[in-house]
Amino acid sequence: MHVLRVSEHAAAARDGAVLSEEERARAAAFLREADRDRYRVAHTALRHELAAHLGTAPADVPFVREPCPLCARPHGRPAVPGNPVHFSLSHAGDVVLLAFDDAPVGADVEKHPSARAVAETAGALHPRERAEIGALPAAGRPAAFARCWTRKEAYLKGTGTGLGEAPDVTYVGTLAVPAEVPGWSLADVPVPEGYAAAVAVAVPRPADPGPP
Repeated sequence: MHVLRVSEHAAAARDGAVLSEEERARAAAFLREADRDRYRVAHTALRHELAAHLGTAPADVPFVREPCPLCARPHGRPAVPGNPVHFSLSHAGDVVLLAFDDAPVGADVEKHPSARAVAETAGALHPRERAEIGALPAAGRPAAFARCWTRKEAYLKGTGTGLGEAPDVTYVGTLAVPAEVPGWSLADVPVPEGYAAAVAVAVPRPADPGPP
């Protein structure tokens, strides 16, 4: 797991030296320099980490998309062909989060939303999550919503479905400890104040012992 501050790495990543032509074009398409920096820092760091696993140059790391578990089209989780290391990337504001594991993994980081955004968006959550947020004083709702949303995004990135699964389906919780999700381990990640982050890792199923 790696947490990076964009402001500390932006200058070194601005030349886009290790990025692919497609990645450089995507970075250039952002209107704001802050958004371009965030993208370049995140994808440069990802390439360096994966290159260390593969024993290759960062610029030579190939990427593909796995089949979507809902429709089988190639827009599921990003992957490197033949690489047993699973990874996930997320960025928001001045923070980049990278997660790596031997099992499918998802990661998400978000800035705390405004009170108005919570009021407008909380209705999309699981009924129990909506009730938990509603029971909190107004001042505590943005942090609780951010905890919930990052757990949910991390889980959905890990499964590869993304928001192909509605946010109200799986209960991940808004409280201090993530809920238990069958087949997955959820954990909050320490990040700078004003942000929330989470990672979800698939838990291997016990081997079938076979007939007695």
